[in-house]
Amino acid sequence: MLFNQTGAQAGAGKTGPAGDEAVTETTTQTFMADVMEESKRRPVLVDFWAPWCGPCKTLGPIIEKAVRATKGKVKLVKMNIDEHPAIPGKLGIQSIPTVYAFVNGQPVDGFMGALPEGQVNAFIERLLGGPADAGLEEVLASGEAALAEGDVAAAAEIFAAVLAEDEGNLKALTGLVRAQVQAGALEQAKATLAMAPADKQNDPLVSAAGAALDVAVQAQALGDLASLAAQVERDPADHQARFDFALALNAKGRREEALAHLLDIVKRDRAWNEDGARKQVVQLFEAWGPTDPLTVSGRKKLSAILFA
Repeated sequence: MLFNQTGAQAGAGKTGPAGDEAVTETTTQTFMADVMEESKRRPVLVDFWAPWCGPCKTLGPIIEKAVRATKGKVKLVKMNIDEHPAIPGKLGIQSIPTVYAFVNGQPVDGFMGALPEGQVNAFIERLLGGPADAGLEEVLASGEAALAEGDVAAAAEIFAAVLAEDEGNLKALTGLVRAQVQAGALEQAKATLAMAPADKQNDPLVSAAGAALDVAVQAQALGDLASLAAQVERDPADHQARFDFALALNAKGRREEALAHLLDIVKRDRAWNEDGARKQVVQLFEAWGPTDPLTVSGRKKLSAILFA
């Protein structure tokens, strides 16, 4: 890769050639038109970056090349978070580069970090509904359905069966991790997650599974729900008790209640525990995934509090 004398990659952070609408820049003011409205016509990738970010300089030309290869089927919009921090702040973005994919005005997928070219191409192919093993996808979908219905044993069996045939299948591996987390088998979940290849640690599936495991480990050392609830009721201003109660609720699958308590802390005292409640909310969003309905609604609620 070619870099200029300032260390910035040639062309990094710039709009494409004149007339090239596949790659553009956006601002806080134009985000609605450039991303939300445009995504009703074709998928839009938003690359949140900054000039000082080394990985951003690595990812930039890779993702631009991949988007241009779609010949207009996908648009790339770049947002400099230093110049335009409001949108990234509302979305709870903690590190860059972060890429979100928008379709029909909604975020549908995303990833963090400078992924290699092959993974970026695969990400865009999935976004466009590219070729896949339909039979395998149906099996994985049945595992996800079992997990959603609380049939953890069945979900684990399905994901394990896929892994036995294809040990590199990230959907099966991370699905098994999440099933083990829900079953309370955290040591098994750690061992399974460790099987993820080193070059895929930034994959959104791996990040989400890791976040779910981290939250479960945090909750493991907490007391029972009744005791924590009583503690919060005795002293509503006890943020640590409310924080612990939220983690315990999430571990029991009561996600909406957990989110409500964490947002309550953010609203009451943003600075508590070095912004700990907001950081925990963002970790829950990562664990649930960017397209989970509770993540989507939760980001809006968090943004309303932060920018009130």
